[in-house]
Amino acid sequence: MLFTDQISHTIEISNTPKKIISVVPSQTELLYDLGLENEVVGITKFCVHPEKWFRSKTRIGGTKNLNIEKIKALKPDLIIANKEENTEAEIKALQQLFPVWTSDISTLKDSLNMIKTIGEITKKNENASRLINTIEQKFEKYQFNFTKRYTALYLIWKKPYMSVGNDTIIHHLMDYCGFKNVLSNKTRYPEINETEIQQLQPEFILLSSEPYPFKEKHIAELKSLCPNSKIMLVDGEMFSWYGSRLQYAPTYFFNLWNGIKFANQKNL
Repeated sequence: MLFTDQISHTIEISNTPKKIISVVPSQTELLYDLGLENEVVGITKFCVHPEKWFRSKTRIGGTKNLNIEKIKALKPDLIIANKEENTEAEIKALQQLFPVWTSDISTLKDSLNMIKTIGEITKKNENASRLINTIEQKFEKYQFNFTKRYTALYLIWKKPYMSVGNDTIIHHLMDYCGFKNVLSNKTRYPEINETEIQQLQPEFILLSSEPYPFKEKHIAELKSLCPNSKIMLVDGEMFSWYGSRLQYAPTYFFNLWNGIKFANQKNL
């Protein structure tokens, strides 16, 4: 059977895959939640969920530094990759050796389509459908009624500071939960310097827990640039993991906003 991935590359899968390698953390977690415990034979060193897989599965390098020889040794009949998280050169090299299905995620719809297709490829259609229904129901349950949208700068990296543009899942989820991305005129992951941050003066600065591990100590640094901004540490997995973790994101966003409302009321 032929399957076309989200970068328009077509692979042929004759039989249900029995040896799968995932080179994307959020999609590794998805494979676990689809019930592919025995089929997944390799993951990256950044695939921290589930922990038991992180401890037990063969690690085949980092997302952008794959160990091709280790992958060859595992002889996978399916590799699950991502356009953004893996390098084009390594994806193309693997495509010459094995069936590689690559995702390209910018919106919730892209994510749900990815889950559906991976369910079809791995013959976990029912599990994928249940998961999709759960995610859709959660996003429908928390339909935020915003009287005000707050401008926000979302930072994913330091030295240099890097943020997110309008073609990322993070931008899409910021919009869903009420933040107006101050860099919505940019694409992908633009660098931004301290002067530009000062000029923007966003109402909120969101410091992601990944890929750069922002901590409390970084809040003071940014507070000196934007003293009137509310600066918060946020769970990067909830904003950027586009697999099964999406089922938890709406509740997280709801609690985040309740915390913001409570803080605002205390300051009145």
